[in-house]
Parts: sequence; C-alpha cells; structure tokens
Amino acid sequence: MEQFGTEREIAAMRHAITLAERGLGHTSPNPIVGCVVLDAQGRPVGEGYHARAGDAHAEVVALRSAGDAARGGTAVVTLEPCRHTGRTGPCTQALIDAGVSRVAYAVDDPNPAAAGGAQALRSAGVDVVPGVLAVEAAQSNEAWLHRARTGKPFVTWKFAATLDGRSAAADGTSRWITGAAARRDVHVLRSTADAIVVGTGTVLSDDPALTVRLGDVSMSRQPLRVVVGRRQLPASARVLDDAAPTLLVSDRDPGAVLKVLAERDVVSVLLEGGPTLAGAFMGAGVVDKVVGYLAPAFLGSGAAALGDAGIATLGDALRWHVDALDMVGGDVRVVARPRRAGE
Repeated sequence: MEQFGTEREIAAMRHAITLAERGLGHTSPNPIVGCVVLDAQGRPVGEGYHARAGDAHAEVVALRSAGDAARGGTAVVTLEPCRHTGRTGPCTQALIDAGVSRVAYAVDDPNPAAAGGAQALRSAGVDVVPGVLAVEAAQSNEAWLHRARTGKPFVTWKFAATLDGRSAAADGTSRWITGAAARRDVHVLRSTADAIVVGTGTVLSDDPALTVRLGDVSMSRQPLRVVVGRRQLPASARVLDDAAPTLLVSDRDPGAVLKVLAERDVVSVLLEGGPTLAGAFMGAGVVDKVVGYLAPAFLGSGAAALGDAGIATLGDALRWHVDALDMVGGDVRVVARPRRAGE
C-alpha cells in the first residue's frame, strides 16, 4: 500500500485526529477537524481543533499557537483546508499568510462550497500531500462526511441486551441489564451525538431523561431529545423538562424523521428507542452503525432487542461487519456496520 506523508507527518496526523475528536458533539453542522503545525525542521510547534460551530477553525487555532515558527513549516490537517468564507475566513488563506511551505491532510472535503482548498494552496506555491491516514481520519469524522455526501444524518442504533437477545424481562423490567461501566459508556456515546431518538412507548414505559450525565465532565451542551409517535405524553415526563431541548415528531416514518432532523442541521443521531422503533429504522435501511452492549445474562422470554424489520426468511437477514469487540466492565460492547459491496 502506498505510504502518504513522512514519518513525522504521520505521527502528527495521529495526534491531529485525537485533537479533532475533542469536538465530537459540539461542531455541528461543521465537521470535526484537528491540526498540528510542524516547523521547518519537522518539530511540533502548534496545535488546535475546531471546538464548536462559529469558533475558529483548527488551522487558525494551530497557526496562532505556532506563531512565527509556522513559516517554512508544515500544517498537518485531518480535513482538506476550506477555501470559502462563512462565519470564519478561509483556512487556505490563513495557511498562505502564515508562510507554511507544505500542507499534509487526510480527507478530501466533499462539501462543494468548501472544497478546492488543496488546489488553492498549490496555486499559491504550497506543497500539498493528500491522503495521510485518510481511513482513520474519515472514521472519526464519519457522521459529518455521511451528512455531506448524502444530505442525511448519520444514525447509530444503540441497544443493551442479554446474551439471548432480550432487552427486557417478561414483566417489562429492563433496568439494569448492563453494569455501571457500560451505562457510563452510553453517556459518553450520547455526548458525541446531536440528537437522541426514542419512541413514545419508551417514554411511557421507562420515563428516561435522555440526557448526558457524566459526573466528572462538565457538559456545556445536551443533545436534542426527539420523541417519535402520536401517543400523548404526561406533562411530568422527564423528556419534557428543561434539562435539554426536546422535539416531538408525530410522523413515525424513519425517512420523514430524518428529514425533519436534517432540516435542523442534525448531523449525528443516536437511536435509543425500543424494539419497534429500532425495527422500523433497520427495516428502512437508514441505520449506519450499531453499538450493542451484551450482558452475560439470560432471560429466555421478554422483549427482543430488535422488533419487526420486515425480514421473513434467513436468506434476507441483514449481514453486518463487526468493527470492534471490547469488554466494558463485565459486559461486551459490539460495534458493527453494514457490509460494503464485495465483503
């Protein structure tokens, strides 16, 4: 496989990806971006990331950090630098003004309004190297890239179940299937999402708060809570409190729900509804990733994690690719995605 970038640029890109991920859940509708500036000798002299929409872009933050040391150096960026003026100026011009001689970036910008930065830099005499750790950077920015390419929010279905696939016991009890470590991991997952979606049935049966609760982390922003369905909610429902914004959507069609969210600039959706809503989204083919938490327990009866998804025979089963398998406390976390063509 062809290697892109020098060893120092690759090391800097790994760090830039880590920096970019600090912006997860805070930058929508913008992408997450990280940047590391190397001086003319290849030493790191500045770094930055895009913290939230409207704030300075990663390149600008990193260039400010580097100061004059950026002149003649290299900017290592997770996404192709933008060339358009929005709430902030074009990053390409900032890089040119700073006097960098080289830009190494990971992923081409698919947004027509912002793309073309690489060519603008080359036209100004800057050496440009694309594709440095492109796969890794794209995975971190998967939600925004999906939204930019398709116009639809990126949907992650999260569920918790026993090893025999039950999300609740026969009497309806479902707290707690997994342990404390897995539950905390869910809150970390929530903190990266723009919206959390459930059905009215989940609200009526469980009365969830659907907020991010990480006692050791200060949350400046809560995801939008989205409740899908036509059933009336009691005024006392926790999703109607002022802990986070809430949107009620009566149309239960998954495509219609995502259209409403796209119009609100939602980039990433965490689907936490019960088996009926999960079955509808899976059956509609709009789930882009699954994060499942499996507890070493067996129930033998009770609600299944996934409801009717329109699959009548084994040959039509949705075959997914497992990306990761990890222990989270005493539970197993499985991350899976739809199989790509040829897999």
